[in-house]
Amino acid sequence: MADTLLTTMTVADLAKCIKAKDVSPVDVVEAFIKQTTATEPLLNAWITLIPDQARAAAKQAEAEIAAGNYKGPLHGIPVGLKDLFWTKGVRTTSGSAITKDFVPSEDATVVAKLQDAGAYAFGKTNMVEYAYGGSEHNAIYGAPKNPWKLDHVTGGSSSGSGAAVAAGQVPIALGSDTAGSVRAPAALCGLTGLKPTYGLVSRFGVSPLSWSMDHVGPLAHTAEDVAIAMNAMVGYDAKDPGSINHGLEDYVEALRNDFKGLRIGVLQDDFIWDVTLPEVKTAFDDAITLISGLGAATEPVYIGNLERLALAQVTITTAEANTYHHEMIQRAPELYHPVVRRRIEAGFFMPVAAYVQAQRVRALFEERYASLFATFDLLVAPTTPAPALEANGQSVRLPNGEMPSRETVRLTRIFNPNGLPAITMPTGFSKQGLPMAAQFIGKRFSDGLVIGAAHAYQQATDWHMRRPSI
Repeated sequence: MADTLLTTMTVADLAKCIKAKDVSPVDVVEAFIKQTTATEPLLNAWITLIPDQARAAAKQAEAEIAAGNYKGPLHGIPVGLKDLFWTKGVRTTSGSAITKDFVPSEDATVVAKLQDAGAYAFGKTNMVEYAYGGSEHNAIYGAPKNPWKLDHVTGGSSSGSGAAVAAGQVPIALGSDTAGSVRAPAALCGLTGLKPTYGLVSRFGVSPLSWSMDHVGPLAHTAEDVAIAMNAMVGYDAKDPGSINHGLEDYVEALRNDFKGLRIGVLQDDFIWDVTLPEVKTAFDDAITLISGLGAATEPVYIGNLERLALAQVTITTAEANTYHHEMIQRAPELYHPVVRRRIEAGFFMPVAAYVQAQRVRALFEERYASLFATFDLLVAPTTPAPALEANGQSVRLPNGEMPSRETVRLTRIFNPNGLPAITMPTGFSKQGLPMAAQFIGKRFSDGLVIGAAHAYQQATDWHMRRPSI
């Protein structure tokens, strides 16, 4: 099978070929190594590549499958890992000069679970330093480029994961999401990305940004691939204080769901639409029309006071990030990216009352979301207000002014404080040929419903099937 075909396939399709022995895991890894060698000089998607280790893992998978020990659809599949996931014996920089030589003695729990399912690490993807931002990359590693348009950003902070999957360097990658760091790069790179329910996937061995809002999730081409990954990733972990023993669900089985009978609230808040570009809104409206035609009952709905929730999210992140970095940033402040450093140091001047008030806002929105989900099965909104910005751009031009580039996560951060599952999927392309996206949001532990809705949409569209010509 041609290497170019292998590197454009989904996890699900690769798994079928591997299981049928139409292609071997060794063929698969060699195809992705070849693609990465050809495109990485343009993209800068990786901090550390481990081709020899990946080859050895692929050979092991090939031997296991030949011996009749097929573990499932992730067996023999290479995975990109955002470089804040601990990997035993492989450095984990967290995108920072502070920890550029850190080599963990154990794997993150989610990395170990993927390995148990037969997958293996392909390398460590580039990222914003300690996941604190959308495009601020430490000068040591540089910024990844968007495969759809190389002079545009990938979004962050799981920026390398987005670029690597979109460019066919790996079929799937992991990221973390505190304000939108899985969903934003997935949206801007034309991918499907999931922020699972808080506590569903272990964060042990994942360098933290904000303990109470960090989520671990996959970026892939399709909702089906996300479901396959989630079946391996989910599970209670006593090593993670935020882990919740909710039990297991078959997310692949949940793909059987469709839109018939679903009640979907279409968010109307000015907080969203005042900053969303017209072409993003047009693509979004077209998606809602399609979803309604597939059997969903769609109704306009307002959450209200989202500015307060967004501010609470920023406040909580600032306080918790400062707590984690307190000693390191005092010891070597010059090693941090200047913008990231300012964000962390702002926590030194934050009154305790601000953090307490932010937690009160969080609790109020817990009630508000509970009220909404008593009526609706899902909510839906754009993922980002604009397609990917130019790499040197500092703002987004709007009909009524400009918006700072960091606000590309404005529409994602509002679902992090309450731990809601949210999935982004592509809904079209801009006049410049850049991806646009929407996100489904559900109540806690409705991850199967959220993934199933994205899959149902993708069964009726082909946006997720498009690949950049890099």
